[in-house]
Amino acid sequence: MADRDEELAMPRDAKILKCLLKSMGVEEHEPCVINKFLEVWYRYVVDVLTDAQVYSEHAGKSAIDCDDVKLAVQSEVNFSFSQPPPREVLLELAQNCNKIPLPKTIAGPGVPLPPDQDTLVRPGYQFAFSNKRLAEPMEETEDDDEAVNTNPSQEEKTDIQLNPHERVSFPLIKRQND
Repeated sequence: MADRDEELAMPRDAKILKCLLKSMGVEEHEPCVINKFLEVWYRYVVDVLTDAQVYSEHAGKSAIDCDDVKLAVQSEVNFSFSQPPPREVLLELAQNCNKIPLPKTIAGPGVPLPPDQDTLVRPGYQFAFSNKRLAEPMEETEDDDEAVNTNPSQEEKTDIQLNPHERVSFPLIKRQND
């Protein structure tokens, strides 16, 4: 019953559009689909009729006739919608493109993985350590607890720079089952 009331409250254009969708095999759709189609439909009609009026005025006519509308529709199609190239042109482009063979695949089947030296899962991975160590161990005092510097200065930051050339390796040893 609610569907019947809803359908009676629909504008005429919305009913026509709903019938068109049903005739094309669309049984279910979101309610906003009809509103979006109507918006596009109205915008297209306004654009075509505005262009037809401009063509009619340019020709010195007092009213729009069928030729003005045809010219406006053709103009809208030419400027709004792009036509695909002819089949012969597409075939010629495909033949030119297919003349160049594809490169041979280096990796075998499956997902290509990065080289072993770029991963951390290989047996001998490396960590980078800083070059400078703290010379003196810091002693904690009561004043240090209160004055914690959360924003170190540029001098303090330069003490903790990493040297990428100093590396330490840790080979992983395979454990034997007991």
